[in-house]
Amino acid sequence: MTKTTLGVPGSDHLWDDISPDGKKEMVDMLGRHRGALSAHREHPHPDEKHAAVVLLGWLDTRIAEFESGDYLRDVGHLHCGFTQIRNLFDIMRRESAEHWIDIQTRLSSIDEPLAGWCRLLAAGIAEGQVVARRQVLSLIEQAENLAGHESMFLGLLDEARAGGLAGSDLEAAVGQAQAAAARTARWLGESYLPFAPVEDGVGEERYLRSAERFLGKMIDPRETYDWGWTEIGRLRSEMVEVAGLIDPGSDVDDVIAMLETDPSRAVKRVDFTEFVQARLDQAVVDLDGVHFDVPAPIHSIQVRLAPPGGALGAWYINPSVDWSRPGSVWYSLGDKETVPVWQEVSTAYHEGFPGHHLQVGTSMYQAERLSKAHRLFVWYSGYGEGWALYTERLMDELGYFELPEYRLGMLASQLFRAVRVVVDIGCHLGYEIPGDAPLHPGHRWDFHRGVDYVEAVGLQARDVADSEVKRYLGWPGQAISYKVGERDILDIRRTLQLRDPHFDLKDFHRQILEGGELRLDHLRSRLLS
Repeated sequence: MTKTTLGVPGSDHLWDDISPDGKKEMVDMLGRHRGALSAHREHPHPDEKHAAVVLLGWLDTRIAEFESGDYLRDVGHLHCGFTQIRNLFDIMRRESAEHWIDIQTRLSSIDEPLAGWCRLLAAGIAEGQVVARRQVLSLIEQAENLAGHESMFLGLLDEARAGGLAGSDLEAAVGQAQAAAARTARWLGESYLPFAPVEDGVGEERYLRSAERFLGKMIDPRETYDWGWTEIGRLRSEMVEVAGLIDPGSDVDDVIAMLETDPSRAVKRVDFTEFVQARLDQAVVDLDGVHFDVPAPIHSIQVRLAPPGGALGAWYINPSVDWSRPGSVWYSLGDKETVPVWQEVSTAYHEGFPGHHLQVGTSMYQAERLSKAHRLFVWYSGYGEGWALYTERLMDELGYFELPEYRLGMLASQLFRAVRVVVDIGCHLGYEIPGDAPLHPGHRWDFHRGVDYVEAVGLQARDVADSEVKRYLGWPGQAISYKVGERDILDIRRTLQLRDPHFDLKDFHRQILEGGELRLDHLRSRLLS
């Protein structure tokens, strides 16, 4: 499955073993590599030492996930074994009959990984490592969608038929895959759901452990929570000023309502990918050699619409290791036929260029300086999402939000990520909402109050807000990584600017990107040492 994600041919018809036995083999392998790497922690060559330190830190977090038993809680609204199995079909190649045979083989055998995943969850039940009811219900709904008449599997069949590559074997394989999805939904409802607790929050111990995996540093949750509220206040004030430039005399909510409904400020669904593609292509042309040195393979980026049935939002998928498959930005738009674009410019820079596409691509390009494992496997949301959010602010500094409505969209994006900080920490740790907060002052956080905040303060549609908070509750500590990572990058930049009167922004970006994916504490020590 990893080889498919990386674009390495030869295994696109096979599945991983994600059962308890497969996970045990995985952690044994990781332990062997950790032992072999330990001797290189103080290697005299800086690149060799960097490779060892990065890999050892990453292996430690992966092994700790097994030792804590967290790996048995593999149920999440947005990310878990089930979603990885389903989403793999999005990036499988389709150009030839041989590629469709690989898809057909995986469809017909999808019951193997799904059954292995269910055995993993059953082991979690036996160990008392069970995920909250809301996450389980979300996956039941997603599995039922795969089994139903709007299944993405049927979309694959339609795609093959359109290319003249569908036969009775593929039709049978789609039927087998839908039946496997239906069995998975039933198993979750009958065998897992009765053991799932109602309480959504995971508590401080598990939250901090999970947050460190995403950030690569330990946090003070109360300080981070309070800082999140400070950011919300600052950004809301700035949005008032920008809204006044768009429609003097109107408040922020009225301006946003206008931007969401004015057809002249939107694009049709069929034209949306072209709109985003043009922004990204122009950014590459403008910024290469000025604020970044962009390797040639990274000049190409694709914008795609995701099949229906998954969580709403936008995300990035890395290029293949041989660069034959470009990096791509994917959008799940739900049932929208017209897309307001006031926020989409900022999202395009975040997911595409100079956000994830430049960050991931530059790391993959450093074959002479970064280990293959580092380039292809290591990921910290604090670094990756922090960089992507930093680039939204950077593009504002460079003047790329040429219309005030686009700048309002950037501020709304920042505000949304600040809301994530307080909702994520608040819901998982049971904090109280401050008395001067805009909604539910003095109350304890819960799912519904979180959705209210993501909708009303984070400025997301109600269905998106619902999906977002389910995501936070199923992925503790990931949602704060955007703002916390950006905060660290900006703090490092300020420190270097104060230290060096000849501070060079392009060189700063080079140092961040060429070091590859890092823990935030490692990034700070590397750049400030």
